[in-house]
Amino acid sequence: GALVLPLAEDAPLAGLAQKADEATGGAIARALEAAKFKGRKGQVTTLWAPGAGLSKVVAIGLGKSSDLAADGVEAVGGSIAGAVAQEREAVIAADGLIPAFAASLAMGVALKSYRFDRYRTKEKEEDKPKIERVAVAVADPAKTKSAYAPMQAVTDGVFLTRDLVSEPPNVLTPVECAERCKALTKLGVEVEILGPKEMKKLGFGALLGVAQGSVQEPRMVVMKWMGAPKGKKTAKPLAFIGKGVTFDTGGISIKPAGGMEDMKWDMAGAGTVIGLMAALAGRKAKADVVGIVGLVENMPSGNAQRPGDVVTSASGQTIEVINTDAEGR
Repeated sequence: GALVLPLAEDAPLAGLAQKADEATGGAIARALEAAKFKGRKGQVTTLWAPGAGLSKVVAIGLGKSSDLAADGVEAVGGSIAGAVAQEREAVIAADGLIPAFAASLAMGVALKSYRFDRYRTKEKEEDKPKIERVAVAVADPAKTKSAYAPMQAVTDGVFLTRDLVSEPPNVLTPVECAERCKALTKLGVEVEILGPKEMKKLGFGALLGVAQGSVQEPRMVVMKWMGAPKGKKTAKPLAFIGKGVTFDTGGISIKPAGGMEDMKWDMAGAGTVIGLMAALAGRKAKADVVGIVGLVENMPSGNAQRPGDVVTSASGQTIEVINTDAEGR
């Protein structure tokens, strides 16, 4: 497989990088010198089949050691994922990085490796990523694993959000999205799903007005993560509210056809809140947090709300609907 060497600016080969150079008869050092590789931020040099069983060696610059930061190292991890996508296996020689930075590097690799290809049927085999395993070799595995654990939880939350936002609207209806929220109970999140009757009883007239033109029933999902230590409980938890219009035609005030397929993304706010709750629970955040998502589909039909209708919100405020494509405004 491939060997990846993240190297700081003007730093000599050391640790695993030096051992790899010795194993290849100095081929790595010669290649870096010939390519004038200095380790500048974003600089990349690839050496193909240098020996020692390696398919290639990729040297990637980290920039100055004094300027290293977690987000920058994470970005380098993303670049590494792209560089080794067509390899079966890769090893990243991160033994020169402190555990926190090595973990950030691994997180960057993981985030960049995400794909949503559930519905792809015609992708050519040569275009598909081949990578099956990426190992990050570090000086202190225990501390690095400890630093990476919460990052893994955040990555899982990001992937959940990306999955939800990527699903087509005929699959991710309000009911289906609410059902997927139930999976968070495995992480310790308390999940409550409200249907039309409960929503009407609570006075959610504005939200129900958006949904009334669709055959897909609306849902509201309340997700609670109560992770604050007993001695630090607060009366008011932090709350996140996510807009979840799983498809938005605009209703009676219908949108133009061009680009309407993108309106499956009108639930991205809800998708972000759902992923956030997964991340908080996954990393056992010491905080009390409530996430609420209103899930509806906005469609034109004989039962759709009209411009000129008046609805009543949960606060008792009456709202005249001027444009049915203006949910929440």
